[in-house]
Amino acid sequence: MKIVTLEVRAPGESMKEFVQAWKSGKAQRSARIGFETPELLWKVLSAKRWELLKALCGAGPVSIREAARRVERDVKAVHSDVTALLSAGLLNRTETGNIEFPYEAIKVEFLLHAA
Repeated sequence: MKIVTLEVRAPGESMKEFVQAWKSGKAQRSARIGFETPELLWKVLSAKRWELLKALCGAGPVSIREAARRVERDVKAVHSDVTALLSAGLLNRTETGNIEFPYEAIKVEFLLHAA
């Protein structure tokens, strides 16, 4: 199963992991997308965008208009959400201009530390 893990971690930690993978020549077994703070994670992954990802999971490549139809939302609003999700690395754009969610599942991972 192809899973993407969304995690909250400092950029330095992500870079350290990247360097380690580069030196060893071994890539991670799963895709990981890091966010610096939980607030940034929730800003990028709003309720509407989560709904959109659920609708696209397993759907294969679709047009933005089709994605909007599936979530029963305005095309312009869905286009804005698609742009944010493309920038975050959660969606891909195909050669034909369609969009796709290239994973079978999402795992969200972060710790809440005491102040």
